Amino acid sequence: MLEGIKIYSSDETWLQILSELGADVSLIPNPTYLDFDSLDIKTPATPIVIKTAIQSAIDGNIQLLRDILGRNVQLPYIQAQIVIMLYKSGGMSAADLRKALGYSPNATTHAVDTAIYQLRKTFGRKFIININGVYKIGEL
Repeated sequence: MLEGIKIYSSDETWLQILSELGADVSLIPNPTYLDFDSLDIKTPATPIVIKTAIQSAIDGNIQLLRDILGRNVQLPYIQAQIVIMLYKSGGMSAADLRKALGYSPNATTHAVDTAIYQLRKTFGRKFIININGVYKIGEL
């Protein structure tokens, strides 16, 4: 899950968890490693919560969401990923979106549908539109 990511933490328990998730970990501060302690992750935390915090720190998703939404917004992981993926791709089918989020394209889960519903509820019905089976970012 975290293969190739180098992470520093002063907490041995977190290092064990991060190592089990595939990260390259160190107890010794290293400026080239991500400072996990600075992410201020609350416990208990699921692997998805941990991965989300790390990804956000690495790739600037917070700034991208701010640019897309025009303001600072804290979204649940799946909602943030949907917004970012639709924005970057220009549009995705439901199956492609499920696959990109780590679900089977034919999954019977309604997690993606529910997240889209919640985004529309928060930002308006026209925020995520569906044109001929392709979800796209619409208007705020």
